Amino acid sequence: MQRLLTYRTLNLILVFFSIIGMAFAIFYLQVYKGLEPCPLCIFQRVGLMVMGIFAFISFAFNPKNIVVRAILWIGSMAGIVWSAGVAARHVWLQNLPPDQVPSCGPGLDYWLEALPMQQVINQVLAGSGECAEISWKFLGLTIPEQGLIFFSALILVNLAVFWRMLKDHRS
Repeated sequence: MQRLLTYRTLNLILVFFSIIGMAFAIFYLQVYKGLEPCPLCIFQRVGLMVMGIFAFISFAFNPKNIVVRAILWIGSMAGIVWSAGVAARHVWLQNLPPDQVPSCGPGLDYWLEALPMQQVINQVLAGSGECAEISWKFLGLTIPEQGLIFFSALILVNLAVFWRMLKDHRS
């Protein structure tokens, strides 16, 4: 088992689940179910893609230098922690009492055109009424709740990459 969970294999697992997560979000939820992603959903996808890109670089080039591996791991971990944090915020918004839900404002497209990036990020993370809507559930879990579980599992895989990285460096 230990031979199967090499640095490269663990990064390949991250890449695989990044692709699966994005395919589920785009092809199943967005195309098949017709659910348009809210700004928080888009931010979660960005973090998942960041993790996938760093994991792919780690898998494809398999750097031997511990510093390069650490930089790639930090990028991967930052992406997925971002996704988990945004998903947690999204879950929180969906569980607010109706009278405390932020009002809907202009869409993300407008914000990107009219506001500086820092303000766009602040606006998105503040959430809006559309982010509090529950449009689909599976096994009693909303999309953000499912995402939070998925991202948390990927954080654990990222921690396994870190453990493997350290173990390889010591030997």
